[in-house]
Amino acid sequence: MQNSLSPSATRPEGHHTFVRGILIGLLAAGIGALYTVFARWGINRGLQTFDLTALRFGVAGLVTAPVLAMAWIRDQRQFTDRWKTWLGIALLAGVPFGMLMFGGLQFAPVSHAAVFPFSAMSVMGMLLGAIFTGDRITWRRSIGILAVLGGLLLVAGLNASSFTGTTLMGDAMFILAGTLWAGFGIVLRKNRLDPLLATAVIAFSALVTYVPLYLVLTGARSLLASSPHVLWTEVVIQGLIAGAGTLFTYARTVSLLGAGRAAIFPALTPGLAALLAWPVLEHMPTTAETTGCVVVMAGLILAVTGNAQRRGN
Repeated sequence: MQNSLSPSATRPEGHHTFVRGILIGLLAAGIGALYTVFARWGINRGLQTFDLTALRFGVAGLVTAPVLAMAWIRDQRQFTDRWKTWLGIALLAGVPFGMLMFGGLQFAPVSHAAVFPFSAMSVMGMLLGAIFTGDRITWRRSIGILAVLGGLLLVAGLNASSFTGTTLMGDAMFILAGTLWAGFGIVLRKNRLDPLLATAVIAFSALVTYVPLYLVLTGARSLLASSPHVLWTEVVIQGLIAGAGTLFTYARTVSLLGAGRAAIFPALTPGLAALLAWPVLEHMPTTAETTGCVVVMAGLILAVTGNAQRRGN
């Protein structure tokens, strides 16, 4: 009688898991593009980056609070016994990540924001995955990552004149933000955390730390002065879709594909954002942006597909 745990019996389940991971990873990249484009849309209509951050964390924290409350009622020890792990993911993917990303924009141009954080996510995700979870860095994955980085450069259209002393400070903040995000994936995978619960912990921690500080320092003046159309559009996109959706879809991709592979998907965000900016911001993608998007997609397919290998197997 055939063993129910034989490779032939488990292959279909593994294939379905892989396909789900790919689809959810693409969804995560799409949400990132949507958030990026509508952040620019909101800023063009009078909102500030601090307002968008408050909406993202505030709405997501309120929406996911019931998940956190039910988990606490069901089993408090999962929080008290692993408080260092939960604190770690809150620091890696919460307020520090957001402040570095938005803070970098104060020093470096938007074109640099399209390259450096996503490059750091992909490269550091692959390296940290090899160190901490045993994901081997294969030639196929390395070539795919190089193609992804090349595509990002085409999308952003970087040139040497854009690098100054001040710009390098912003670029360093972007790289650190991408590294923190990659670290979030590693901690999530290594500790086998539930994606929805992780999303709730990160969002709620930001709700009770960043949002009160934002209200005290700014009084939410820009939000209160914005039109209802702008405010509610950003509430839905930044808070509901991006605030909760980005964390959950990325966390779910990590749980299905591993941190190394999942870290590659954010690299699709700049290309998708360039395409989405056409109908939303009336910015027609250039030839370089379109070519870069195609190259990034090809590199992602090359890096993600193929046999998943671990040390010792």
